[in-house]
Amino acid sequence: MSELMSTERSHRLHRMTGRDPLESHRAATPLELLFDLAFVVAFSQAGEQFAHLVAEDQWLPGLGAFAFAMFAICWAWINFSWFASAYDTDDWFYRVATMVQMVGVVVLALGLPALFTSVAHGESFDNGVMVAGYVVMRVAMVAQWLRAAAQDPARRRVAISYASFVTLAQVGWVLLAFADLPFETVLILVPVLFIVELGGPALAETKLGGTPWNASHIAERYGLLTIIALGEVLFGTVTSVAALVAEQGWSTDAVLVVVAGVGLTFGLWWTYFIMPSAEVLNRYRRRAVIWGYSHILLYGAIAATGAGLHVVAFVVEGQASIDTTGAVLSVAIPVLLFSIVLFSLYTYLIHEGDPLHLGLFVGTVGMLVASVWLVAAGGPLGVSLVLVTLSPTVVVVGYELVGHRHQTAALSRQLARE
Repeated sequence: MSELMSTERSHRLHRMTGRDPLESHRAATPLELLFDLAFVVAFSQAGEQFAHLVAEDQWLPGLGAFAFAMFAICWAWINFSWFASAYDTDDWFYRVATMVQMVGVVVLALGLPALFTSVAHGESFDNGVMVAGYVVMRVAMVAQWLRAAAQDPARRRVAISYASFVTLAQVGWVLLAFADLPFETVLILVPVLFIVELGGPALAETKLGGTPWNASHIAERYGLLTIIALGEVLFGTVTSVAALVAEQGWSTDAVLVVVAGVGLTFGLWWTYFIMPSAEVLNRYRRRAVIWGYSHILLYGAIAATGAGLHVVAFVVEGQASIDTTGAVLSVAIPVLLFSIVLFSLYTYLIHEGDPLHLGLFVGTVGMLVASVWLVAAGGPLGVSLVLVTLSPTVVVVGYELVGHRHQTAALSRQLARE
């Protein structure tokens, strides 16, 4: 018995032949949860740097740098998570390779301030440290794919395709980092590398047979990163309230900002988990590519919402070049983007339109417009933020009263199709 237990608990090398894609009760592992912690740092750095530039009324360069940073952060997570869903062996080599990738994520996060500074000052695009972090991550990732290619002959073409595209993209990023180009030129070249990054997995999963990823596991993993991103909203709330309390003590506005920040976090969480991702992906695996890629925009919107609450703090402290209207806009616009992406993603996933969704979306937009109008008219900042909070509440109430029946019927039709 003791020998059996010792064998089961060891982390000796196992053959990387692929997991069962239909494995039931597949849950995120402790190693995956540990890996996600590195992204707490990355999201926080990106949000904080973005908030500084928005507060200084440099929203255009800030947006460009933030979009680039969020793509890099989310793509690093996506690369690991899909591989893990398909090939997690949890042996010592796999664990060490994951640790190396975590080191790369932390290095990437440390390179974000230099990136934002270079863009803000119109200097050469400084993504050298970020690229160094990616090199660290991708050495480990390519080694994992090559291991899968050697040990899973049935999917060798797929694994080699992944390794090749990852390597090609990384060579491109290294050359870009050493080219010392202005940001305007980088904006022309970056989309080409983005196409390589996105095109490789899309080709492998749709044309070459794909990897044995588990739909329920992938849906759970994306949900967990959504929660990680929502932590930025809570962090932004604490920053804003601390600024208000330091400026005027505990006041009605301070209390309202607490309510607004926590309520907004909760509302975004509730609306995201209305989406029946696992059920649909289990039945229609080919929808996973667009579903997965769309989350980059979704995570960006959530992190930007947290950054917007940081901007509120800068405005309250008198350390911003924008006014309270700009501060509320910095929260309301990301929430609007989140809503647009979520409604679009839900419609794509279900492959059906629903007139109810149009009504809920109009109600959501109405709340956001009201929040901006109120603060522009001289209304209280706290009340305006509460109106922003009520925007996802429109969706929650609509779903709980009527929408859940629409979803059940739509799912029944989708899952019954041949």
